Amino acid sequence: MSASLILIIFIVLLVLMFLKVPVFISILGASLLYFFFNHGVSPVIFAQKAISGTEGISLLAIPFFVFLGALMNYSGVSGRIYDFAGTLTGRMRGGLAQVNVLVSTLMGGLSGSNLADAAMDAKMLVPQMERKGFSKAFSSVVTAASAMITPLIPPGIAMIIYGSIANVSIGRLFVSGIGVGLFLCLALMILVAVLSRLRDYKPIRTTRLTGREILRTTKPAILPLCIPLIIIGAIRAGIVTPTEAGSAAVVLAILLGIYYKELNWENFKKAACETVTSTSSILLIISAATVFSWVLTKERIPQQIADWLLLSIHNKYLFLLIVNIFLIIVGMFVEGNASMIILVPLLAPIAAKFGINEIHFAMMFIFNGAIGALSPPMGTLMFVTCGITKCPTKDFIKEAVPFYILLVVILLMLTYIPFLTTGLVDLVY
Repeated sequence: MSASLILIIFIVLLVLMFLKVPVFISILGASLLYFFFNHGVSPVIFAQKAISGTEGISLLAIPFFVFLGALMNYSGVSGRIYDFAGTLTGRMRGGLAQVNVLVSTLMGGLSGSNLADAAMDAKMLVPQMERKGFSKAFSSVVTAASAMITPLIPPGIAMIIYGSIANVSIGRLFVSGIGVGLFLCLALMILVAVLSRLRDYKPIRTTRLTGREILRTTKPAILPLCIPLIIIGAIRAGIVTPTEAGSAAVVLAILLGIYYKELNWENFKKAACETVTSTSSILLIISAATVFSWVLTKERIPQQIADWLLLSIHNKYLFLLIVNIFLIIVGMFVEGNASMIILVPLLAPIAAKFGINEIHFAMMFIFNGAIGALSPPMGTLMFVTCGITKCPTKDFIKEAVPFYILLVVILLMLTYIPFLTTGLVDLVY
């Protein structure tokens, strides 16, 4: 009975997601079947687990970092970051496309949301890129692909959620994310330069900037760029927890907005409303997935899968390859945070039994989720970007092929060269 019921639950979950029912409703609906048909389990547990799933102390960091990103967008920071990125990449081949990639890297440490980053760049940069001769499809793909950097650069929400679920140090994940995010940024900038040369996309300028011009764009960006450094440094020094760092960063963002004279009461209210909406959607998914995870644990699904894998696979490198293939397929259909909450309790213990470093496995997992957000048929980054730029999906997918190839190569490098994910952590800690 239990095996057939679990199978039915998974089928119902997949069907609801394919029908585009909201993720948290899909998970709760599938989980509710277990309590409805399994009379040996009290329905009270359903409510208890749904509530307790959102009560983790580390989850308090999420609204603070979401609020930080929203405040940055309304306090004049974004425009200053754009100008600074243009200064750094203006003479590079494919100038505005390079700005797009660099802005996502710099704003990743401030927004924490890949969808917010993609939406912002799609509105502000893509029209400028088209006026400079870039195709709509290329501009859209660069925008969506560069937004993948955001969940990797601290304070990425994905790292907070993973650390909360798997009981992994969020501070160490933040440090690892810096190295992985910068590596992806460099790889995307090289690919953009190659494609721009092949298509004769011009740089923004061909002359050197004077020292005064460089200072004019760099000086306003210094304070915002210090915020991620302050967050990481304070956590590493043990002065604050990630939650306390988030609250302190919010205070700094408010002070910046006041200093720039661009954060008024109306913008503050808009940022607060966006924070409530975004945080609510994240916590609803976490709440639903907590119930689902309890059902799987109650039926010993993780233990059975772990036993089967350990008996069938004796090589950790083969295990990592299979996990990558599985996560890429799942990521094509399931939103990243939802799949993380469901699958991390299944896969992280197995990885530990194979002796795989927890930070290494975490960053590999998060990177897979980032690829899934860009991939058809249900990639959220793809749909958000195309929805704003009005780029046909088929044109986007065709243009994205070189980027997909690059991302798979990077994923394999992160998987089989642990230094890329753990080297910076070992150095700092």
